[in-house]
Amino acid sequence: MKYQENIYSRLFNWGKLLLPAKSIKYFPPSFVLRDPIIHQVEKAMNHGYEVAVVVIDITNLHRIKQQLEARGFLDYIRFLKKSFRATLQSLDASNDILAIHDYNPNGLTMYIKWQQGTECLALLDGLLKKIIHNVERAFCESDSVPPVFNTGYMFIEKKYTYLNDAIQTAYELALAMAHKRSDTEFNKLVHALSNIVANKSIRLLAQPIMDVETNKIHACEMLTRGPEGTALENPLQLFSLARQTKFLYELEMIVLEKAFEQIQQTKWRHNIFINFTPVTIGNPRFVKDIKSVIRRFHGISPKKITIEITERDSFEGLEHFTNNIKVLRMLGFLIAVDDTGAGYASLNSISEIMPDIIKIDRSVIQNIDKNSVKESMLKGLLLIAKEVGSIVVAEGIESAEEASVLSKNKVDLAQGYFYARPTSLSNHLQIS
Repeated sequence: MKYQENIYSRLFNWGKLLLPAKSIKYFPPSFVLRDPIIHQVEKAMNHGYEVAVVVIDITNLHRIKQQLEARGFLDYIRFLKKSFRATLQSLDASNDILAIHDYNPNGLTMYIKWQQGTECLALLDGLLKKIIHNVERAFCESDSVPPVFNTGYMFIEKKYTYLNDAIQTAYELALAMAHKRSDTEFNKLVHALSNIVANKSIRLLAQPIMDVETNKIHACEMLTRGPEGTALENPLQLFSLARQTKFLYELEMIVLEKAFEQIQQTKWRHNIFINFTPVTIGNPRFVKDIKSVIRRFHGISPKKITIEITERDSFEGLEHFTNNIKVLRMLGFLIAVDDTGAGYASLNSISEIMPDIIKIDRSVIQNIDKNSVKESMLKGLLLIAKEVGSIVVAEGIESAEEASVLSKNKVDLAQGYFYARPTSLSNHLQIS
């Protein structure tokens, strides 16, 4: 923004060069000697987090500037930044926000770290809606002209040689998402995704779910990858784009079809877990479309398929969700709830859905052998599962020590890199 240098000269002094990067995450100056944002992003990614670049575009900023005198516009921007800062500091997820800055000319950019995989997308959507709502409310309570926001986000790829390039690429894609139809880059992204959907050009990998007692494969979860060697190979990029362009339903139904194809081709005899968001399950077309797949692959019993309700989307307000779950059960499908233990929402889902299978979130399992509180949480969740009549799957097992805690507490099933990494379903036939 043109006012940027004036604001920085007032709000910051260059002595902050000596401060830790995390202490200047709210609107840091554009340092020459170091960039605190790159430092924070690199640190988060080195610790295994995914990092999303979020662009918050103010579509009416130019009009606001025309309506205000120069001094009034500076005051407006100060109030805008103050509102964002107060909102971000009040959130439970404030520690996950690495930085927010105003280097781009028509809005703000945030960097947010996430520990989860594709299940974090619903959380990110919910967080952005909450942030925007709170800032809009702050303007409604003042006499200021309310800003109009568009948002877009994209995750930083980990394959780049230079992190600066990866951040810039993610920013440009996020900006394209925020600009949407008027932006050429956005149209390119939509075209790429529409080709993937039209040609069903996704790949499925399978990760075993192990019987803790026997150490044998009980089932496999199907994991999606985009076309190899493309920008959308990464499932986070693929599903981020799908959510923001309304292709999510079509993409998830292709995953279902591909999973049935692989079961048929490999003659897989164990259970298969297939992920669905509540939005897809609640779609009025869902039951009709899933029945069509069953008829096409009539030799595969739905009793061998577990519909895993993934991501932390709320299913409140989804008119067809509850009825569609009932129909799925009538057809023979098993129902699993993901991310249990990650928050109240997942526990509420259990009471509403009464799932056949409960998957305990990685946040509970990580370092459980060193944390007695986490083990107590595990025991509590096992009691809930027993009350509901659900089988328990512990996710994200990465060490023998974590696995031993599961065995000691008689957890039914487990999944994670300690047992096996995702690969093709046929590769698991030899050890199943």
